[in-house]
Amino acid sequence: MSNRLMNLPDIHKNNIDQYLDKEEIILATIQQIMKDFGMFGLEITFSGNINQAYEELHNQLTQQVDLLIVRDAGRLYSILYQVDISNQALEKTHQEIPEFNIVEVIAHQIIERELKKVLTRRYFSSL
Repeated sequence: MSNRLMNLPDIHKNNIDQYLDKEEIILATIQQIMKDFGMFGLEITFSGNINQAYEELHNQLTQQVDLLIVRDAGRLYSILYQVDISNQALEKTHQEIPEFNIVEVIAHQIIERELKKVLTRRYFSSL
């Protein structure tokens, strides 16, 4: 593994807040979520309240995922593939946050993975 990749941040439940305290990163992450869900005809909105961004997105994604599990699991699997979320990542997150049900775990993983995409893009664009 190259030295560059080893310097990428390790994001998980216990430190995600430190990355979500910068408005530009929050907005870029929200835009990425909107883009990826929009590809599948699903609308994600944002009120603009940066201080409640995680809770707002998590609640909205939880509702979307819950509906997709019942009505269109194939589309959910496609979204998870697009966002690049593996079963192993979901299992790990569920172990880290046992108080979350599986739908809440998926919603959290979507936010976490999209944040990683944004941070990775920023990291490589700064080289």
